[in-house]
Amino acid sequence: MTKESNSRKLAGDPQLTGESGQRNFQLPTPAQERGARILTWVFAMATLLGLILTVMQWLAVISPVPYMVLGALNLPVSPSLASVALLALVTGALIRRKRIALVLVAVLQVLGVFGSVLNLLDAAEVGIQETLADPLTRGFFVMDVTALVVGVSTLVLAWWMRAAFPGRTRARSTVAAMVTLVVGALFTVAMTHVILLISTESASDDGRVLVEAINRGLGIYSPNPQFRHQVPDWLPGLVSVLLALTLVAAVFMFLRSSSKETTWTPRQEVALRTLLAQYGDQDSLGYFATRRDKNAVFSPDGRAAITYRVVGQVCLASGDPVGDRASWPAAVKAWLGHARYYGWTPAVTSASADGARAFAAQGMGVLVMGDEAVLHPERFSLANSSMTNVRRAVRHARQRGLEVEISNHDALSAEALAELGALADQWRGDEPDRGFSMALNRWGDPADGECTVVVARDEHGQVKGLLSFVPWGRRGLSLDVMRRSPDAPNGTTELMVSELMNFGAARGIREVSLNFAMLRGVFADAEELGAGVITRFNSSVLGFLDRFFQLESLYRSNAKYLPEWFPRYACFDSALSLPRMASTTAQVEGFLPSPFVRSAPDRQLDDAALAAIRELDHEPPRLRELAPRRSQQTRHRLRHARALAEAGIAPYPVGLAPAISVAELMARREAGEASSSSVRVSGRIRKLRDHGGVLFLDLTDAGRTVQVVLDRERMDGAWGVLRANLDSGDLVVVDGEWGVSRNGTESVLARQLTMASKALQPVPWDSFEDPEARLRKRSTDLLVHPGKLDLLKQRSLAMETVRDYLTDQGFREVETPVLNTVHGGASARPFKTFINAYGMDLSLRIAPELYLKRLLVAGSGPIFEISRNFRNEGADATHNPEFTSLEAYLPYSDYMEMKRLTEELIKQVAVELHGSAVLPLRDVRDPEAAPVLTDVSGPWPVVTVTDAVSRAVGQDVSIHTDFETLLTIAADHGVEIGPGMGPGAVLEELYGELVEPQTIEPTFYCDFPLETSPLTAPHRSEEGLVERWDLVANGMELGTAYSEMTDPVEQRRRLTEQSLKAAAGDVEAMEVDEDFLYALETGMPPAGGLGIGLDRLVMLMTDTTIRDVLSFPFVRPQKN
Repeated sequence: MTKESNSRKLAGDPQLTGESGQRNFQLPTPAQERGARILTWVFAMATLLGLILTVMQWLAVISPVPYMVLGALNLPVSPSLASVALLALVTGALIRRKRIALVLVAVLQVLGVFGSVLNLLDAAEVGIQETLADPLTRGFFVMDVTALVVGVSTLVLAWWMRAAFPGRTRARSTVAAMVTLVVGALFTVAMTHVILLISTESASDDGRVLVEAINRGLGIYSPNPQFRHQVPDWLPGLVSVLLALTLVAAVFMFLRSSSKETTWTPRQEVALRTLLAQYGDQDSLGYFATRRDKNAVFSPDGRAAITYRVVGQVCLASGDPVGDRASWPAAVKAWLGHARYYGWTPAVTSASADGARAFAAQGMGVLVMGDEAVLHPERFSLANSSMTNVRRAVRHARQRGLEVEISNHDALSAEALAELGALADQWRGDEPDRGFSMALNRWGDPADGECTVVVARDEHGQVKGLLSFVPWGRRGLSLDVMRRSPDAPNGTTELMVSELMNFGAARGIREVSLNFAMLRGVFADAEELGAGVITRFNSSVLGFLDRFFQLESLYRSNAKYLPEWFPRYACFDSALSLPRMASTTAQVEGFLPSPFVRSAPDRQLDDAALAAIRELDHEPPRLRELAPRRSQQTRHRLRHARALAEAGIAPYPVGLAPAISVAELMARREAGEASSSSVRVSGRIRKLRDHGGVLFLDLTDAGRTVQVVLDRERMDGAWGVLRANLDSGDLVVVDGEWGVSRNGTESVLARQLTMASKALQPVPWDSFEDPEARLRKRSTDLLVHPGKLDLLKQRSLAMETVRDYLTDQGFREVETPVLNTVHGGASARPFKTFINAYGMDLSLRIAPELYLKRLLVAGSGPIFEISRNFRNEGADATHNPEFTSLEAYLPYSDYMEMKRLTEELIKQVAVELHGSAVLPLRDVRDPEAAPVLTDVSGPWPVVTVTDAVSRAVGQDVSIHTDFETLLTIAADHGVEIGPGMGPGAVLEELYGELVEPQTIEPTFYCDFPLETSPLTAPHRSEEGLVERWDLVANGMELGTAYSEMTDPVEQRRRLTEQSLKAAAGDVEAMEVDEDFLYALETGMPPAGGLGIGLDRLVMLMTDTTIRDVLSFPFVRPQKN
């Protein structure tokens, strides 16, 4: 039997997917649901009031007015436990949406209407005027009218909302209930009569005393005091209790549901496992849906299911729906309808946030239960300082000789599995087997071969602890069993968990779900500084309960691994059902005794189901179902691609003979190539024009277009197939000759057309101007706007020129690491990453400076590196998170020598791109100003920073200017000054806001403040300054150069200052790099260092933004 005929056939059983065997339950409308809830609450409140009034009546005689008011609503409230029991039972049936409960409500209303009609007829006989004249009779008249209106209205509403009460009763329930009611009533009457005979003398002579006793037991008082006084005061209470018990027994027999309904079959489990194979990674509890004490309800399309167990008339589901999220709403509706039909109270335990939303969308309430602890093997590390206790425990376990073995269940023999299962049961002892939503409750089943078992053995091979995990999709594990021997050394569990993390990291396991911590938030909040009195009190109460339910200890046993906590929720039908749901959940989870809960049946899979499951375990993902949604145009092109393939024309051939581009073809033609010569050209189809026997194509490439003529008489037999299946955007190769069309247009007359690549996405040749769309679909942008591709070619030429110039100057190109253990080289926020092999954080390179200086120490001589650098910042017209820069270092030179080198280098690039030393400069003060190619062949000006700032602010300033004066100047010019800035930082901030943006022609601004240049040598003549310049043009910084700092003592001091800033929260401050300082202490020659942003250099040369000169600029991803 093949996979398709085995697992798919079993999974597609119509009984499972709702096509036939599963009823299609119709849920009520939202209005009907609201009406049902209101009716239930009315009876619930009447029950509570009845109980209060009954207790008050026992303590003291109270006014009959409350009973009369409730009677006006046709609610059978009387000072009797029998009345309270009746109302309570009807309320319970309404909560469970029993149809018979609605019938009982209707009967009560009919009886109320009937009584009101009789009373109103009596009033009519007496006379309405006289009835209304007496205040007492007027009150009775009003209540009768009210009861009549309420009764009729309720009957109409009950008929209208009947869809909200579909719950059935058992066929033989009526007979059983009537027998119970009759027997109980006769027993109560007989018992009452016997008691009267014993306690009174008149009871044997007058049966009216017995009637009086029964009436008072029902809460009905006769006006005849003779009989009332002959009944002992305590007897009506006893009668009330006996009648209440009779009603409870009779109504229970009548209303009890068929909780034995079952749908579990091997086919159902295969269907569930088929869904888990596709969608099992959505929920860590998904695999527990295969428990065999659970039944399942599937969505009508069979793509989602909810598993549940019925306990105490509660239909308890656990976890999220299994399957396709798109089918979750249908599955929830089917499950709710299923529960309503059988008269069960629906409830959900341990749903995730997404699952809880699906249940809440169908009207269920949601409460937080606690949190699930999830570990990530690739980020788990015992080296973390917060894992000290776990690390010590693991070390202790290793010292005691423990070793850990990890394997799948199917890798162990049946005997070995059975031995481990027996040990797990033995170590559990008399403790209840806790778990329903997060436990499988079976061991060694042949269907669970993909489960993972972790075993700790001592030096003698004895098992001291074990963990078992069920699959969580294809790349996760979820804890099922955690046991350890009573004599296991401390740290056994910690050792098993840590070894599993190492195992998982090496095998691509992304997530491991540990235990569930009930009410974790209470304990976590109580640990916070300033936790309130109520929070601490709640925590102490739960701590006391921990000795019985292991609430706090379970939380702390998970918290020590530093997990990621994910909330789990309980979903309930209504607040009235919460007590029953809570008790049922506590029973099935093992926190409360469950004497009436049946043990799980011992169900086994047949051979066909086991074979299907084995195939599912090794079946690859069904890629077709993961394919994206296609537009109608793309689906049309896919059909064309299939048609070409079926006709023997490969839509995506492997290896084709070379062909020239359209641009090269047109260049040759314009150069006078003979019209008779044969051509082989490649390009994309821009337009197609079908003229019956002739097909005209506009073939385009790099902005050049040529017309191609496909004549049926010249083409081979593939002409018809090509005509029907060619589309705009297709990449083709045409073989033919130059010629003219019938109207005289010069064209390529095709002999053969070969498909090079079928375009499934259309190319919007004439309508692709949206800036964001062009950035997101960069390939299409470059196709439609070939001028943008020319910019990238100019970028390549600029890079080549930079390399050639530096090489000619005696520099050697080197490479340094991109992954850095220390954040340094420049002041900027780094990107962080993590290396799993060593369990440590790394950062992506901000600048290669420190590594290059270490090479200078090693005697490398003049060196440069064109590097990709990364800074954790946003993208705009001049910035990109990753960028290309040049850094060059020349031993035995200084920053002025680097100025000469930089000026010559940029002029050389300008010559290569523009033919002479010109730059496209614009007036930066005018956003609309056009660029002008400006001659920059002469020397570029050099201006000190202090002189430039002084001119900008209109007064002399320097590093020695009074600090308050600098702050005042900054405030006057709207320059924001951050906390912790000194005079040097303020001066550079003024420069950055007032000087740099206003600079048009290339200018070197030199001699910056020491405060902002921690890697630069101090100025040789100006205290407080350093030898550094910035090159600015078109309002944009292009590069910078230093006389490099070579004093290791001073360098350490500056880096230490930077590290203190980092410790204080400055994310851009550098850290102390001991390897760099060690090299510097070895001795670095005096040197000049240069850094140029090559992206910005190309921007300057081409007068464009950074996004235009990058092949693929960063764009914030769109959310799915």
